[in-house]
Amino acid sequence: MPLPNRDPVPPPRRARLVSTAVHLPPQYRTMEQARAAIAAAKSPFVPPPGLLEDITGVRGVHVKSGDEQASDLAVAAAAKALDMAGAGVGELDLLLFASSGQDLVEPATAHIVAAKLGAFCPVFDVKNACNSVLNALETAAAFIETGRHRTVLIACGETATLTARWHVPDYETFMRHLPGYTVSDAGAALLLTAGPAGPDDPGVLHTVFAADSSAWEACTVAAGGSMHPRSTHDDHVCLRLNEDQLSEAGRHMASFVVEYATDEMALVRRSAFVAVHQISMPQFHEARALLGLPESRFLATVDRYGNAASASLPLQLALAQQADRVMPGDLVALVGLASGFSIGLALIRL
Repeated sequence: MPLPNRDPVPPPRRARLVSTAVHLPPQYRTMEQARAAIAAAKSPFVPPPGLLEDITGVRGVHVKSGDEQASDLAVAAAAKALDMAGAGVGELDLLLFASSGQDLVEPATAHIVAAKLGAFCPVFDVKNACNSVLNALETAAAFIETGRHRTVLIACGETATLTARWHVPDYETFMRHLPGYTVSDAGAALLLTAGPAGPDDPGVLHTVFAADSSAWEACTVAAGGSMHPRSTHDDHVCLRLNEDQLSEAGRHMASFVVEYATDEMALVRRSAFVAVHQISMPQFHEARALLGLPESRFLATVDRYGNAASASLPLQLALAQQADRVMPGDLVALVGLASGFSIGLALIRL
């Protein structure tokens, strides 16, 4: 009896990173201007000159214009990524909007981005605070590797400067809301497509994530959800640090490396470039020391550009590529930290 016909097994596929692009709105706010805004709000507490810079190491942040939306920043970056790759929106099989921010609670901001780009592919949002882009990268790679989609665009639009608190009653409140002065607005985009998965072929090689969700209250923007749906209280609409996030980040990164990413860390140490989410300059130096790699493998960005939230990792990679710090064939590592609390790692061969 003849055997039934069977479809040939398709060759393995790998998600190849075709282009990385970033858009930074031209308006720039220095920490001295932030201090002046606190004073202009008739705050009982105004930080002394230089305090914001001394604590965070941040000199200024990029700020969107008043009528710009998160989707506009994402579209600007996405258009650059498509142009760099010589690709059109008609080639997209899936569009992911990945950001801690959004245009609306409903619908998914990915629909607004797609409409502005003129794309007609399936879309959805990926949201996990500052690890949104990293989680979207994992999602896109999985879809491509399984053959579900061939070309995926990840678009990010961060409007975190909206969470700054200007009326500050006292020093304790100032310190709780300190991260809101150093977050930056930015757009970012990653374009991925299917490629071969040979030993030396480019693409996303590994992703690994871990979370300790018991720490979800460490850093919050509480308004807009079911807990505080219509609140306008500054404690709810502004970025609020509810415990020492810097030490929390260091503790979780250490346990992540030991418990979850031992094998991947061998590849991280061989990487030509390592991007790590940057909250402040002290935190950046702590993360670099914890990873135990030379300073030449990293690129500090938080001092000049602020904390770009989930656009932070694409920003570092794009700047490294522009400066020829990394070349095709190089191995790069993206290490993400996010409130919640989550941590992630992606290894990519360019």
